Amino acid sequence: MSPKLSKSDALAALLAGLAAPGTTPLHAQRTGGPLDALTAPHPGRIAHYSSRDTTGGNDDYRTIAPGATLTLVDHHGAGVVRRWWVTIAPRNDHRIQRQLIVRCWWDDETEPSVEVPISDFFGVGFGEWQQYTSAPMNMTSGGYDTYWPMPFRRHARITVENRSAVAVGSFYYNVDIETRPTLDDSTLYFHAQFRRTTTVAGQPVTLLDATGRGQYVGSVISMQPLHGRSLGFLEGDERVFVDGEAAPSIVGTGTEDYFSSGWYFDTGPYSSLYHGLTIKDSLTGRVSAYRWHIEDPIPFTRALRFTIEHGGTNDAPRTDYSTVAFWYQTHPHAPFPALPADLLPDTTTSAVMRIPRMIEAESLLAVARVSAGELRVQDMSGFEPDSALWSGGTQLWWVLARPGARLTLPIRVRTGGVHELTGYFTRARDYGDVRVSLNGRPLAPIVRGYAPQVEATGPISFGRVPFRSGANTLVVEIVGKDPRAAGYSGGYLVGIDGIAIGK
Repeated sequence: MSPKLSKSDALAALLAGLAAPGTTPLHAQRTGGPLDALTAPHPGRIAHYSSRDTTGGNDDYRTIAPGATLTLVDHHGAGVVRRWWVTIAPRNDHRIQRQLIVRCWWDDETEPSVEVPISDFFGVGFGEWQQYTSAPMNMTSGGYDTYWPMPFRRHARITVENRSAVAVGSFYYNVDIETRPTLDDSTLYFHAQFRRTTTVAGQPVTLLDATGRGQYVGSVISMQPLHGRSLGFLEGDERVFVDGEAAPSIVGTGTEDYFSSGWYFDTGPYSSLYHGLTIKDSLTGRVSAYRWHIEDPIPFTRALRFTIEHGGTNDAPRTDYSTVAFWYQTHPHAPFPALPADLLPDTTTSAVMRIPRMIEAESLLAVARVSAGELRVQDMSGFEPDSALWSGGTQLWWVLARPGARLTLPIRVRTGGVHELTGYFTRARDYGDVRVSLNGRPLAPIVRGYAPQVEATGPISFGRVPFRSGANTLVVEIVGKDPRAAGYSGGYLVGIDGIAIGK
């Protein structure tokens, strides 16, 4: 009996490809390093397709006029697409990146197995280019890369259609295909499908409804509320139905949980091998994330339906979902839904609120000092459905503090004199009470931090107080808490939206 493959060997097998007929590669003989598959001989060669200047010059690109289609690959014979790279100018133009359509046909199929806008295909939504790295996909220093193995038995054709009204002045590409004499009959075909929908109450969002035999290997989901910027849609759970199940056998605990994150992606964008967050924009409520099922593919023998809820009970109002499902399966595949006529990201979401003459507390993070605890900047977009109560969409968040701890904020005023001082704070179940002082003078009232839910206090006036010209010192001191306050940091959290100085 052959030994069980380690996780690293399994990944090497996926990314390095099928073994040569009649040979047993090292990664199948024993456990070892993740690159052991490279020690096995491969029977074919590399067929390289690129945008190189065939005259020998340096104009190594192609142009794609509006409405035109560029063929990148038209390869006859068996093989596996191993690596695919592009770069595009005009650079990072969302009109181009959301309306350049990637299509792939394998063998004799009349409908493509891949049909996705180019930036979504390479892992980032909303027609944006964002730097990130993962195992099979990357956007790095201006380039777009994929290493998903894409096998075919007789023929591969890859095209890019320009649906935008903008000419692509420079489209560079390199595609490397490992040629093969044959492929095993059990080899599955690579697929990627784009969908876009606006949420409907009571109905989940569908990423894929596939028929055949195969395995689900990845998701890119890009979400944006069409009113406000609340992140409440992230309460939705993935629900996966395998082989015609009446009830899903896979049910998650929340959208950011599916992407292996937490608390509404509270620390912002990041990238890792199998999951990441490429966009979190508190001004618009946009979120785009990827999840690769490389270690945990979802197999199916007859059908697979992958859905995800929006909000806790499919109740997120009017939220735009654009999704890409990645999977391998036998042919023929089920028909793809037609691409939407409008692919461009929404730009009508209301702008973030700004309070006039507000000194944003979070802007003072670098110069603020605390006698105990830590200071952080917190994105508030997930807490208020109307998304219009925190200026700038964020707050200065004081955590891990205790009674008597003091936060010192330097405040500069161009013209000294008596001015009204107004503070904007946050209340919640685990927030404490604070006293504000200016230049050593205690001010009233005490700011009470407790509320049964997270809410903005709105303006709290400390009256007309004397300011010096130039530097002033504002101190916030924790003086207690409501008896009902408890939880994280012992019920002594403090949130400050900002300080406004009137005339």
